[in-house]
Amino acid sequence: MDEKDLLELLGNIRAGRASVKDGMARLRRLPFEDLGFAKIDHHRGLRQGHPEVIYGRGKTPQQVAQITKGMLRGSRRENILITRASKPIFAAVGKVSRKAIFFPLSGAIAIEQNRAELGKGLILIVTAGTSDLPVAEEALVTARIMGNRAEMLCDVGVAGIHRLLGHDKQLAEARVIVCVAGMEGALPSVVGGLVSVPVIAVPTSTGYGTGAGGYAALLAMLNSCASNVCVANIDNGFGAACVASSINRL
Repeated sequence: MDEKDLLELLGNIRAGRASVKDGMARLRRLPFEDLGFAKIDHHRGLRQGHPEVIYGRGKTPQQVAQITKGMLRGSRRENILITRASKPIFAAVGKVSRKAIFFPLSGAIAIEQNRAELGKGLILIVTAGTSDLPVAEEALVTARIMGNRAEMLCDVGVAGIHRLLGHDKQLAEARVIVCVAGMEGALPSVVGGLVSVPVIAVPTSTGYGTGAGGYAALLAMLNSCASNVCVANIDNGFGAACVASSINRL
């Protein structure tokens, strides 16, 4: 339940379109609904501005479907996002909602119930290479499902820096940039030196042996000399997009 849901409910009760008993039935699930194996945080939309996101990995398809069903009961307005899901999970969720869309690169599933644009500007997702696309897609889907205008700029890493410089207008338009890079993780420093907005760097586990599963990129980004760069966890496109969305709403 988000703020609009609550305002609508209270307005309906005041106008006589809904009874107090009806209101109590809807509010009874706040702040959470206990499914036994999971507790759905129906109150999160009111507290944080976006509903709880379901992390799919480690859950059974049936568990994810039941959580999704509970969230759909809780609000007709809020968008639902499932991250790190599989095809079997998508098959189970698809039986709960025909609106479910699967993004196979990232494993994200989105159920869009509301297309309201809540952000004030553009979130630009920038990738160093094509191999970084799974993480970048997760960031893109997250940013959009949270009510932001988001675009992606692909394969503009430092091995061919002229590819990045050819997109100066997009870089200048962005209000927040999420920069996704593996290997040596140099791209966020370059992007940070070109723009005046926050750059959220996301190291990926893309790279050869000494990349150490993304740790080389992580350490490089943490040591960036661009003062407008902050760093998310390895492969955490979702977390970076959440922060970008919060910034874009300010």
